[in-house]
Amino acid sequence: MTDKMERSGIDRRELLQTSGGAAMAGLLATGGIVPASAEEAGASALGMRLQGVQHFGLTVQNMERAFTFYTEVLGGTEVMRDGDFQGERIHNTLLTDQEIEARVRGVNPRTMGVPDLKGGSQRLDVRFIQFDNVVLELLQYRDADQPLGGPRSFAEPLDHMSPAFPRMMHICFHIRDDVDFNQFIHDLEAESARRGMVQVRANRVLTVTTEAQRQAAPLQANSNPITEGKSNGWRLIYCKGPEGEQLEFVQALGPVKQVFDNARAARQRLVARA
Repeated sequence: MTDKMERSGIDRRELLQTSGGAAMAGLLATGGIVPASAEEAGASALGMRLQGVQHFGLTVQNMERAFTFYTEVLGGTEVMRDGDFQGERIHNTLLTDQEIEARVRGVNPRTMGVPDLKGGSQRLDVRFIQFDNVVLELLQYRDADQPLGGPRSFAEPLDHMSPAFPRMMHICFHIRDDVDFNQFIHDLEAESARRGMVQVRANRVLTVTTEAQRQAAPLQANSNPITEGKSNGWRLIYCKGPEGEQLEFVQALGPVKQVFDNARAARQRLVARA
């Protein structure tokens, strides 16, 4: 990731290998159809140079709070942590586009939430968390006088986190086939609340207009089972995480599970022939 990581002896390839297989959600939109050869794939032949999705990144306000949620509540395993990143190379690596945009607008980059890693006024800390098939990276930009893992970030958090905003992303967790989905959501909220993370709240499939109504909704309102069309067998619900981030929890059973299994097998055959 950075010169600092290279100097510490961490091999990028080793870090990639910790991530396991990549998510195949994009193939669902095509019905699991994969070109027969790299040549038929056209421009996607670039994909033959990849090993898949290594990690998703989430910038957080409170590093310890987010780390506790993703490790102790959701059960991820820490891969590594590093921090106090600063200097010209890392600043340019991460922030060149934002610096140019600030110049175009004629404003101080700091007013746009662009930290000064180059001068060292701000620092960057990271932690990698391993789940079964992908790694999650937590990032925190903090002022230099703030401690690693502290609760104060350099930039203010976004207030509006609707999934309808363009550029908005979410992290999706795959619940095991044999798990009661509705009970899982109930237990997730209860465990988060026990830890003081009251902002961890899942939606309901019933219409509710107050938090009291949301909490009073019956257990079966914790998930939306889809029983028709291409998504038959899909069950899902959206949920906010401890940092206000958008999460999704899903199960893929029945016909839709077969679609994903077929797509994964087809992808593996394609890669093997490349």
